[in-house]
Amino acid sequence: MDKAAFLDRDGIINVDHGYVSSPEQFDFMEGIFELCAALKQKGYKLVVVTNQSGIGRGYYSEQSFWQLSDWMREQFEAQGIVLDGIYFCPHHPSDASGEYRCECQCRKPAPGMLLKAAEELDLALSQSLMIGDKQSDMEAAKAAGLKGGFLLTEATGGSDPFYRQVSRLSAIAPLLS
Repeated sequence: MDKAAFLDRDGIINVDHGYVSSPEQFDFMEGIFELCAALKQKGYKLVVVTNQSGIGRGYYSEQSFWQLSDWMREQFEAQGIVLDGIYFCPHHPSDASGEYRCECQCRKPAPGMLLKAAEELDLALSQSLMIGDKQSDMEAAKAAGLKGGFLLTEATGGSDPFYRQVSRLSAIAPLLS
């Protein structure tokens, strides 16, 4: 079994402009490629886990999501970095339509995306970590049994033994074990 670094997308891989659905809207976060290269060097598989309620809200389609994901993968590969998996949740319990309007086990803070990735990619969750920008990312990681994580935030104070708060992505690599 391999260990993984689970990465939220909006706010970690790219600047969260709200419902990003095309390369023209996609700005990579400063330091994301360096962080991912360091994670790979430490033996982590890279797995994107992202809530995408914009699909359920009708702002863009699953096909558009996958086209953008393919483009994003290409940008990582151009940097010599392979993304090992991309998992998404298109649901929302109240602000979505049709089949997308539901309570599900994949929308963070639920752990479904992480558990599915672990099963499909043969990942050791107890050796894996989460990198996110919302408390729901850390809650999903804890519920899935990850060893911990990093929360990208400008907020100071507050402590949780499960994760470390960082103010920039470049602060994470020196803390990896």
